[in-house]
Amino acid sequence: MSTIKGVWLAKVFNIEVDDRSVEVSPGNTVMDAANKLGIVVPHFCYHKKLSIAANCRMCLVQVEKAPKPLPACATPVSEGMKVWTKSEIATKAQNGVMEFLLINHPLDCPICDQGGECQLQDLAVGYGSASSRYSENKRVVAAKDLGPLVSAEEMSRCIHCTRCVRFGQEIAGVMELGMAGRGEHSQIISSVGSTVDSELSGNMIDVCPVGALTSKPFRYAARSWELTRLKSIGPHDSMGSNITVQVKHEKVVRVLPRTNEAINECWLSDRDRFSYEALNSDSRLSVPLLKKDGVWVESDWKTVLEIITSKFKHIIREFGGNSICFFGTPQATLEELYLQHKLCEELGSESVDFRLQREDFDIETSGIPWLGMRINQIEELDRVLIIGSNIRKEQPLLSAKFRRLSKLGGEICLVNPIDEDFLAPVLEKVIVRPSDMFKTLAMVHNSVMLSQGKVAHDEFQKLGRSKKSDIIAGSLLSGQRQAIFLGNLAEYHSHRSALLSVADMLSREIGATLGFLGGGANSVGGYAVRSAFPAGTLNTSQILGNKYAGCLMMHAEADLDFGNTPAALALLESAKFVVSMGAFDHDAARGYSDVILPIAPFSETGGTFINMEGYSQTFTGVVKPLGETRPAWKVLRVLGTLLGLQGFNFNSIDEVSREVSNSIGDIEQHLNNRAESRHYAIPNSDDSLFERIGEVPIYRSDPIVRRSEPLQKTKDGTVGCIGLNACEIKSLGLTDGDELAVRQGENEILLPIETDDAVPPKTVRLPGGVLETSALGPLSGRVRLLKNRKQSVGVR
Repeated sequence: MSTIKGVWLAKVFNIEVDDRSVEVSPGNTVMDAANKLGIVVPHFCYHKKLSIAANCRMCLVQVEKAPKPLPACATPVSEGMKVWTKSEIATKAQNGVMEFLLINHPLDCPICDQGGECQLQDLAVGYGSASSRYSENKRVVAAKDLGPLVSAEEMSRCIHCTRCVRFGQEIAGVMELGMAGRGEHSQIISSVGSTVDSELSGNMIDVCPVGALTSKPFRYAARSWELTRLKSIGPHDSMGSNITVQVKHEKVVRVLPRTNEAINECWLSDRDRFSYEALNSDSRLSVPLLKKDGVWVESDWKTVLEIITSKFKHIIREFGGNSICFFGTPQATLEELYLQHKLCEELGSESVDFRLQREDFDIETSGIPWLGMRINQIEELDRVLIIGSNIRKEQPLLSAKFRRLSKLGGEICLVNPIDEDFLAPVLEKVIVRPSDMFKTLAMVHNSVMLSQGKVAHDEFQKLGRSKKSDIIAGSLLSGQRQAIFLGNLAEYHSHRSALLSVADMLSREIGATLGFLGGGANSVGGYAVRSAFPAGTLNTSQILGNKYAGCLMMHAEADLDFGNTPAALALLESAKFVVSMGAFDHDAARGYSDVILPIAPFSETGGTFINMEGYSQTFTGVVKPLGETRPAWKVLRVLGTLLGLQGFNFNSIDEVSREVSNSIGDIEQHLNNRAESRHYAIPNSDDSLFERIGEVPIYRSDPIVRRSEPLQKTKDGTVGCIGLNACEIKSLGLTDGDELAVRQGENEILLPIETDDAVPPKTVRLPGGVLETSALGPLSGRVRLLKNRKQSVGVR
């Protein structure tokens, strides 16, 4: 016990629940105490991750000396409290609440999509009556159109628990649903004419305790008891979300979150939840394809592997092993990337990389770039600077942790080329053109140095400081646990090295953690594989600057997955023999490939992903490979053997995993975000020139996501316009919908324009990963705008 101004404060309270003693911390509720003892208290509106609403009253319990039953979820504990959850008084109250809930609830359990998973259905068995005293007509609530992901066709089932409303406010950061009306006229509605567009919207389905909100893609697909449930890992971002994949008749029909408090808690991003629709799309490859005399024909594995072996051997004899290049992606498993690197090395080539969208490789980190901390430590920070990241779209679940950090009193500052809503308080943000980001960070460094009475760095002195840089510096210096993070817009920046260098200098000066917000599911694993081959390999930029006779590309589509698409297509078109390994048929691949091999997506193969915090997670296939599809590791193993290479005689994925583990060693020893040098080119800014912001949209990030029809129907799935600031559109004498030509280097496209006030003046938002912009060059750089293809608006 301790005292403050004469008031005694207990470290724990001793209470009794159903005659069982338990110690509970002050501030906890009766529900918390019951959960600690494993006692189930019926409830609907209560959710351990959401605020207390106490509006369903299903959790009424008897409390000693209380004149009436109290809600367990909202009743704080006190010393010596005695509670009964199953007494006659508590049970009668719970039965009464259930009777009221069922007055208007429709009797449509046989056709309800939530049947077998309905919390109301389960509790009605234990607390409901066999008959009703009410004979009046049940109320009817009109269906709502909430978009392509969440179905609200049966809102008459809603019991007004407001879980969906609170989830939007507290976790997703945006109140897209609300409760209007009073009494029997209460309804859960969206804003007038709007849909639910949050990148975390699918979690509203999970928190709904009845069948009011259901999954639109899954609707009427299966009953819960028909499904086989298997564990897996989210394949799209480096969060490493734990998922449960549900299967019916060897077909993936639903994906749900699997609770892991250290990573994704009990939530899941819509990208991981709904991308499974692509796994069953008509564009799936099921047999090997071979180009004969310019015509594509179906073939068999024996034939195509023999042809690949023969062609590669011929290329090696004529041009040498280094005339073959290899490309992977961050969506490939650790085992697949390892065998690809091994095949490359054994053939005598050093041309292999998975960082397809990066342009600047001048400065690397001293080790494997990673988050810099554990994911669940984000909320413990009190000062954060995020550089070059639309984090809501890059890492949806991680952005929720930053929002929670802000609610706990932490301060967040941003330096970005786009002004997207962070959905949380931001102390200061500096929205500048990509070329000005370095200058902004240098000014922050100057402010930090001068605030400490130190001399500014020689290179930065002429840049001075500003009011905003002083605010950011003051915030960082006032904290105890600070961190600086670099996102994808910094990663794909044409002067990434300069941003990394100054961020490293800044973090060293203030003692902050330096971290990377990561890209694909296995981006850390890709670096780990590269570190296992000490001879060194070329990076993507170097490879695209050379010519090759042969190429083997895995899980990548050259027109959509490279940062510099024209350079990638030019390399492939000039090669004598190109092998594409992918899960989907793709028109562009038929243009640049000679052989297309159907390889298994994550759902049909096993492997390992290493997430942004350096944590390895292994998963297995949940369904059999489609048709003649084969896991990529098996294809690479057979190719190595047919080419007469040593060390490819693996009999199982476990054998590959063991060799990878032995080669990499303890990955913790390799994680290091410090810049290895200070040699970088300083960006030149010219106010008369336009610059490209080549953000990759959330639902165009990889081949699987691009083919998920529900995701492509969302607001975030609709891309393909030129985004310009309203002032720029006006100055050009144009209006929304007008077509504008954009030229980058020697490449040109024609697209309609739309107002995008998230981008600063003299910038153009031209997304990557989409067919509409695939003819352009790098994701970052200067562009020329042509109103009528004759008049030059900007000059490169």
